[in-house]
Amino acid sequence: MKLFRNIYIEQNLFTGLAIIVVFFVISYFFPQFLFATKMGLLSWLTIAVMDFVVLFWTHQGITAHRVVPEKFSNGDENPIQIHLINYYTFPIYTKIIDEIPFQFQKRDFMIHQKVGSASSKSFYYNLRPTERGEYWFGKLIVYVQSPFRLLSRRFNFGNEEMVPTYPSFIQLRKFDLIALTYRSEYGIKRVRRIGHTMEFEQIKEYVLGDDIRTINWKATAKKNRLMVNQFQDEKSQPIYSIIDKGRMMKMPFNELSLLDYAINATLVISNVSLKKHDKAGMLCFSKKVENRVVAERRESQMNLIMETLYNVKTDYWESDFGRLYSDLKRNMKQRSLLFLYTNFETLDGMDRQLAYLQAIAKQHVLVVIFFVNTEMDQLIHKKAEDVKEIYNQTIAEKFAFEKRLIVKALEKRGVYSILTKPEHLTLKVINKYLEFKAKGII
Repeated sequence: MKLFRNIYIEQNLFTGLAIIVVFFVISYFFPQFLFATKMGLLSWLTIAVMDFVVLFWTHQGITAHRVVPEKFSNGDENPIQIHLINYYTFPIYTKIIDEIPFQFQKRDFMIHQKVGSASSKSFYYNLRPTERGEYWFGKLIVYVQSPFRLLSRRFNFGNEEMVPTYPSFIQLRKFDLIALTYRSEYGIKRVRRIGHTMEFEQIKEYVLGDDIRTINWKATAKKNRLMVNQFQDEKSQPIYSIIDKGRMMKMPFNELSLLDYAINATLVISNVSLKKHDKAGMLCFSKKVENRVVAERRESQMNLIMETLYNVKTDYWESDFGRLYSDLKRNMKQRSLLFLYTNFETLDGMDRQLAYLQAIAKQHVLVVIFFVNTEMDQLIHKKAEDVKEIYNQTIAEKFAFEKRLIVKALEKRGVYSILTKPEHLTLKVINKYLEFKAKGII
């Protein structure tokens, strides 16, 4: 019974039978065609039986397996490989159905491939996840046809397997060389450095002019002469990415939410800052502050940030900037560079948070990052054809103008800002960070 469950009749067989039926109808009026029609039916059924025999004569006609990456990169094209081996002594035609994760909503996914006799073939397709989390693959189903192409034999391979989707590590590799190849422009004046902490270097003998506050009394007693601690300016500065998980970050562009664009950019800027010998850290906030990674320079820091970003749970509450300010004042004593990923759609929305942003900027170098609404941008540049479209364009231009006013309002109050399209976010943040490095702001 299992044998017959794996047999599937192809349309070619029904097409041939339909043609034979037509000839039987014709033979009713022209009896001279009856014998030829009967022979045609017998031949067609014989070919179908032969097709059945050649497909099911071998117990293991083919083998196939799916090769998936250890993890997916969110928002990027991820390659999936299917490897198929044909043990038949004739070329086969295959229809491959891969039970891909439900998140992709591809219910008609099918691959057609021809594989030569007693040979193997590998081929690829790409999947682009737009959400972090677990993606479950089902079975790999292959329908095989012989050169007759009247019947199909079904093969099932593999079991369920899970692939986690992490923030975009493909972008991380893409922008990896920027930190190494960036050169500051000619004429950039070095200004103040935000770091004012001191890092211990060595103990040396006191000489005239040394700060007596650095005398090391234990070393002095041991050596029986004055010894002092020598310090140098600490070069590693804390670079924090602060991600707003509020409801404004739920807005999707190109199927990816603003929150995930911010998460991908955080991963990349953390890697770049570590390569530039700074400390990388992060935290998230909405109605409370969470997902904190203290800025450090250590080998395991990137893995810690990656796992934290993967586990960011979105709640989309109203963001509490007052709580963010209180948390930073209490827990972040050293002056740091803060990249704040949020989104303000109106000037009034920004004004409600401006006092908190100014207060944070007094203690740290703050860069507020928010987004151009690309859909409105397209509407503005579209040719209006009626009064309704003119009205929509006017409203869109008003919102775009308010975004530019927000930038000016922040700059006037000493807060840096980046207004960017979501797809350009990562590059803009890296450029701003490297610009600060070149100017000596950090």
